[in-house]
Amino acid sequence: MNSIFIIAHAPLARALRECALHVFPDCASGVVAFDVQPHLPPEETLAAARIAMAQMGTDSTLVLTDVFGATPCNVAQKLVDGVNSRLITGVNLPMVLRTVCYCHEPLDALVSRAVIGGTQGVMQVAVTAPQNQTRKPHDQDLDDHQQ
Repeated sequence: MNSIFIIAHAPLARALRECALHVFPDCASGVVAFDVQPHLPPEETLAAARIAMAQMGTDSTLVLTDVFGATPCNVAQKLVDGVNSRLITGVNLPMVLRTVCYCHEPLDALVSRAVIGGTQGVMQVAVTAPQNQTRKPHDQDLDDHQQ
């Protein structure tokens, strides 16, 4: 089984893990969050992230990070170098939930599932609820009865 290592700007990594545990409480041992703290040198962040990843004790790891080119991603690129792991940037909750559901699949298949889950989770939603529509000038003011 693959492990999932989320590394992102604080407090995003931990928040994504907590959301995953809210939906799938049994996945706690397979999902690790590492929040990159502001003002911490990248070298210290990398050292601490290596320790956290090593403690996972799995053969293969899917590493998820937030923004390409930012410190968490740069650290993650060094983490996966020479290790049986894959790195995906642009993490979101649908991606995390998808990886938890399919963490038993081979790592390459899991990468595909994660990317598909993350992209399918981003969509424009039609806003048709009455409370979200613009009122017309002739509509009765619902607050007329209040003083």
